[in-house]
Amino acid sequence: MSDNGYGDFEFERRFFVRDLPRELLDEPAPVLIVQSYFMAEQGYALRMRVQSSSARVELDGTEDELALLDDLGSEFDFCALTVKGPMIEGTRYEAEREIDLSVGLEMIKLAGSRIIKNRYAIWLGGDGWVVDVFGGLNRPLIIAECERGSPVTDLHIPAFCVTEVTDDRRFANDGLSNAPFSTWKDAFDAELAANGPHFLAGLGQNFFDSGRVPHQGRG
Repeated sequence: MSDNGYGDFEFERRFFVRDLPRELLDEPAPVLIVQSYFMAEQGYALRMRVQSSSARVELDGTEDELALLDDLGSEFDFCALTVKGPMIEGTRYEAEREIDLSVGLEMIKLAGSRIIKNRYAIWLGGDGWVVDVFGGLNRPLIIAECERGSPVTDLHIPAFCVTEVTDDRRFANDGLSNAPFSTWKDAFDAELAANGPHFLAGLGQNFFDSGRVPHQGRG
């Protein structure tokens, strides 16, 4: 349970990234994550995650998650089972419990819809961000996420954030486990070209880098 006064509720805003400045990924090294969703429906999800702070895998879209779990099993150092509720305006119920690593690895191998990604932690201004670079069938998707201990309001949005996807279930990890990005990337590109970017307007003021048009939408 979180100790931020909000119990198991998490607060985050998520953004689609097309081109990320390479220097942002230089340090620290990424965490390799493999996770499996045993249920993902209407925003509710049951997830098993294993991660490694030592394994280094350049994700190129050809990854076989099961083979990787066999090859790198000894390098995974954390496992957790998580229950999630639907995302509503940047707020989502998320209860996590650490479990035995060997049990979690076997469960991921046996069942569920799997995804793989490298997660980078970066600091931008006054906020900590994580950047997820996906592999497998979700390549070349990149998602940048800002999470706080309370609602993410009055956010400075970096220039590399193309459009906000906080409330777009297609981009939730549980959504991606069932409908990988590569299967609808072209349709999304056409949608973005036709409609332009949007950013949530109901979470205080959005601050944009100089020269960027502060297009607002879905307030």
